Amino acid sequence: MRVIGGTAKGKKLEAVPGDSTRPILDRVRTALFDILRPHLSEAKVLDLFSGTGSVGIEALSQGASSCVFLDIEKKAIQTIEANLKTTGLTAHAKVRSMDAFRFLRSSKEAFDLIYVAPPQYQDLWSQAMRAIAERPALLAPDGIIVVQIDPKEYEQLLLSSFKEIRQKRYGNTLLVFYEPQD
Repeated sequence: MRVIGGTAKGKKLEAVPGDSTRPILDRVRTALFDILRPHLSEAKVLDLFSGTGSVGIEALSQGASSCVFLDIEKKAIQTIEANLKTTGLTAHAKVRSMDAFRFLRSSKEAFDLIYVAPPQYQDLWSQAMRAIAERPALLAPDGIIVVQIDPKEYEQLLLSSFKEIRQKRYGNTLLVFYEPQD
């Protein structure tokens, strides 16, 4: 797994030891960032359930100004910190060992990009989206939320604050994009 573009392009990223995470495949990350690139300049990013940190690191490498990485697994936090050091992006990152839902309930920050990629088959993605919808100020007015799930997990969510704007499927990975309601 490598950074695919930007200032850290080509830098190798470590995986979280064990099987507690499901890193996004390079080809899916490439497609994702082809879509996100216009939104990245100076963006503030929130990478929920960060795992290896590859999405937040990619965003920083391609122009985001800052990223908050959240995970509760100690091995994931250590991996994110090592990957940030390898890429030279530590100064632009906050790494927090914290429950995502606690963060969503308490954060005062607004983000331009929120990436949600929780453990599979636990309905955490829809719980996270509902938690974000309860605090719509977490997403900047022109912001975007991207959810990474297995296609079998998908259900249409009716959220008062956000609307689904597109889906992209890559094998057993589904990316679902949301933006603020008009």
